[in-house]
Amino acid sequence: MSSLKKKLGVRIQEIRKSKNMTQEKLAEAIGLNVPNLSNIERGKKFVSAETLEKIIKALNINESELFDFDHIKSRDELLNLIINILKNSTDKDIKYFYRMIRLYKEI
Repeated sequence: MSSLKKKLGVRIQEIRKSKNMTQEKLAEAIGLNVPNLSNIERGKKFVSAETLEKIIKALNINESELFDFDHIKSRDELLNLIINILKNSTDKDIKYFYRMIRLYKEI
């Protein structure tokens, strides 16, 4: 996923859903209709700075959260990042990471 429009749309949708907010509720809060918000979330339409500010306010987040795209990477990119983190970690950290992953997989 390389397009800024797509990344931003995915991020808006992720945050909206994490706050249990419907498209209807967010669209109403920012003064858009649902089809326009849907186009933004699907990366079909880019938003103005004014609309970005409204989205940030409606979602009650800061600007940096909206542009945090690190997790929207391919599987291979994420694996390489994880491997690099592990290579630069202490033995104690690696054991801790392993326990966390194992516990997560058990849930």
